[in-house]
Order: sequence, then structure tokens, then C-alpha cells
Amino acid sequence: MAALKQMLLQILGIVAVSYAVVVLLMWLTQDRLVYFPQIAGSATMTPAALRLPYENLRIATADGETLAAWWIPAADAKGAVLVLHGNAGSIADRLDYVQPFHAMAYSVLLVDYRGYGASTGKPTEAGTYADAQAAWRWLTEQRGLQPAQIVVLGESLGGAVAADLAARVQPGALLLVAAFTSATDLGSEIYPWLPVRLISRYRYDTLAQLRRYGGPVMVAHSRDDEIVPFAHGQRLYTAVSGSNKLLEMRGGHNDAFLFGRPEWTQAVAEFLSRLAVSDVNK
Repeated sequence: MAALKQMLLQILGIVAVSYAVVVLLMWLTQDRLVYFPQIAGSATMTPAALRLPYENLRIATADGETLAAWWIPAADAKGAVLVLHGNAGSIADRLDYVQPFHAMAYSVLLVDYRGYGASTGKPTEAGTYADAQAAWRWLTEQRGLQPAQIVVLGESLGGAVAADLAARVQPGALLLVAAFTSATDLGSEIYPWLPVRLISRYRYDTLAQLRRYGGPVMVAHSRDDEIVPFAHGQRLYTAVSGSNKLLEMRGGHNDAFLFGRPEWTQAVAEFLSRLAVSDVNK
């Protein structure tokens, strides 16, 4: 009996050490689980493929990094959309946003976070927030746009970045596409066997920042999203009040594009048409 007890204790000890090693490895390699700048689909494409005039920008951040960005102005634009993409790929993979927004009379600013595309530096949570702030400054200071004329769009991880920016600067509207409530909420669901809330260095608390934003919000989320469950979109939508809309899409996390169906495009157009923005041709 004593031998059996000792054997069980040894097994438990091995399991405990193994678990501790796994937790330590997860803590040390979190960056690789959050950011995927090396993943790109059509990374060589530029707005030239759309046969539209554009500016190839280098935007300086407050902490010394330089961000690659594209400004694609629309004729007789009533405002601009700042697109903050997800954790994989680059702005070269987000060109599909341009023409639908142009049809709604919105110019588009696509910007890569530090460490993504041709931007300098290494991505961090604080860094992505600073990058969004730098893009905002470019729109307001270099282009002379008023906050009410700017729509901030964030997809997936970019939703958290967009919500943080919106809470700080109060843009005309906020579009959250396949966004999660927080990185720790999502991580706890993906890794239920890990103490994610204790070891995570990343918060990306979309829900908390969303509650600090007082403008119109559209939450677009697919019921089929296999990475960020639809429940996250529902929680974000119910957390805000006022001129808001929940757009239910279909398809996987990387397939449910905001303008993938005519009815979705129409829903976005109707949402933006209600905004009190001034006409501007920049």
C-alpha cells in the first residue's frame, strides 16, 4: 500500500512539473500566439491593382517607429474610414475594403502595425494602440478631418485596437468585425486547461473600452465563426446603447468578409448614412 501511494505521488509530481513547464512555455511564447505578421495572402498587391489613385505613406509614431500605410481618397468624400486589421497578414490583404467604402463616398486609410508589412519595430499591445493613435493624428492633422468625419473599423484583434482608439478620440462611428470581448476571455475559452487570466501579458479588452465610447457602433459577426464565437459579438452589442446595429454574417472567421454579400454591404451603407458627418473632399 505504501509503495502504491509513493508511486501515485511520483506520478502526480511528474504531472505537476510537466504542467508547470507547459505554463511557463506558454508564458514565454505568447507573442507567437498573438501576432502573425509573416502570414500574408496577396502581400505583393497595392492599391494600384484597383486602378485607383493612392498615397504610399510612412507615418511616424510618438515612440519613434515608422508605419507603412496607404491613403486611398474617394471623390467627393464625406469622410474617411481608418481600417485596423487583425493579427495576421498586412494591409495588402485588406484592399477589398476600399471599393465598397468608396461607393459609400468614404476615403480609406489602411495602416500596418509596427512589425507588420513594411512597418518598423515589433508588435506589442501598447504599440498597436500607439500605432492607431498615430494613424488618427495623420487623418486629423495632415488631412484636416474632424473626429465626426472619421469611421474607425477594427477586425478581430484590430477590434480591440479600434475600441481603445474610439474611447480616446470619439470618432464618428465604430465598426467591429469578428471582434472578441477581450484577449483573456478568448484565451480562456481556447485554452480552458490553462490559467490564462493569470499568465496572459495581453488584455486587449474590447468590451471595457467600448463602454467608454459614446458614438454609433456596428458589430458584425458570423454565427459560424470558429475562432471568435458569435457570443463575443453579442456581448459587445448588448454592452452599448444608442444608434447601434448587430450584423449577423455567415462563414468562418477568415471567410465572413464584411462586404461578402450585397445585403451586408447594404446594412453597412444604411448604418453609415445615418451618421451626422460633414461633406469633405480630401
